[in-house]
Amino acid sequence: MSEARQRRAFALLGSTGSVGVSTLALVERFPERFRAVALAAGRNTAALAEQIRRHDPELVSVADEASARDLRARVPEFTGRILAGSEGPLAVATHPEAELVLSALVGALGLVPTLAAVRAGKHVALANKEVLVVAGELVTRAARECGVDLLPVDSEHNAIFQALRGQARDEVKRIVLTASGGPFLARSAAELATVTVAEALNHPTWKMGPKITIDSSTLMNKGLEVIEARWLFDVDADRIDVVIHPQSIVHSMVEYVDGSVLAQMAVPDMTIPIGYALAYPSRLPLDHLRPLDLPAAGTLTFVAPDRQRFPCLDLAYRALRAGGTMPAVLNAANEIAVERFLAEDLAYRDIPTLVAAVMDAHAPAPASDLDVLLAADAWARDAARSGSGRAERAAAR
Repeated sequence: MSEARQRRAFALLGSTGSVGVSTLALVERFPERFRAVALAAGRNTAALAEQIRRHDPELVSVADEASARDLRARVPEFTGRILAGSEGPLAVATHPEAELVLSALVGALGLVPTLAAVRAGKHVALANKEVLVVAGELVTRAARECGVDLLPVDSEHNAIFQALRGQARDEVKRIVLTASGGPFLARSAAELATVTVAEALNHPTWKMGPKITIDSSTLMNKGLEVIEARWLFDVDADRIDVVIHPQSIVHSMVEYVDGSVLAQMAVPDMTIPIGYALAYPSRLPLDHLRPLDLPAAGTLTFVAPDRQRFPCLDLAYRALRAGGTMPAVLNAANEIAVERFLAEDLAYRDIPTLVAAVMDAHAPAPASDLDVLLAADAWARDAARSGSGRAERAAAR
């Protein structure tokens, strides 16, 4: 058997985003272990061209035909296929040689190709939490039917996945997701009213893309992770807790029925969960990372989230308990609210107000199939684009 066939072939959805870049950097450290056969990106053709030169995939996809023309001009030597438009990510996700698909697209954009990967019998390493937020029941049922693994890449869910390994699931009492608290942990409600885009993008611990960074600051990211955890680990909302842990050393915990709590700890570096998902069930020797030095880390603190200052967390629990199409509406409304905040079209404190208003206007329906969920997603986006957080806030007074 050739060296190339011994390597784990994988496809990467979102290759030019932060997780995608970290994944390919890790692959370059272990060229004998992994091979990227297909890459899906958006419009960052300069970064994708460099990835093509370094990894020589067989297939790449970009957002549109203009990006495809630009990419062909950048890498005229590339002999693989270049696809443009919505069919590209589907082709990447179902590439016949890929054993694993790492789903790292941002937002609900990753849902259709990730579900296609599952239905094609690919194991999925999931860094795109919105896939399970929008369609958790649908995707997990398809994974069971197709006999594929859903391997969490988010540091919190990856920590839980590790803490559950080898344990009896019926002995789990609850899971505890940790949150850094973002940059505004100590700010008053009045101070949150004046938050700027630049301040919200300045995360104290993690280096992430703009959307997830804003979600981290509002605690919506943690709320989405609560919904994702419900489907990944088959636990209901009442057995999922959140604690604020600013040091980001304990990545999450599992409490068992005898009172034992297993926590996964590591330096805050996404290379660790990415590597665990790529190599599962093995571990990679990540000797290039600095080791966890607990004396140097000092005191580790844990506090309850302030749900009044950060109402997005309760909005996520509300959506999870409502079920059906409501989580899809929560996610879509939040994506548009964050988009509008980044464009300075919405105030920071109006993000949860707008999301709540869209949820209030929605009557959840059963999440019976993908078309129903996509229709709810489209409706919520339209509602969030036309709504005004300031207006709803004033009306509530």
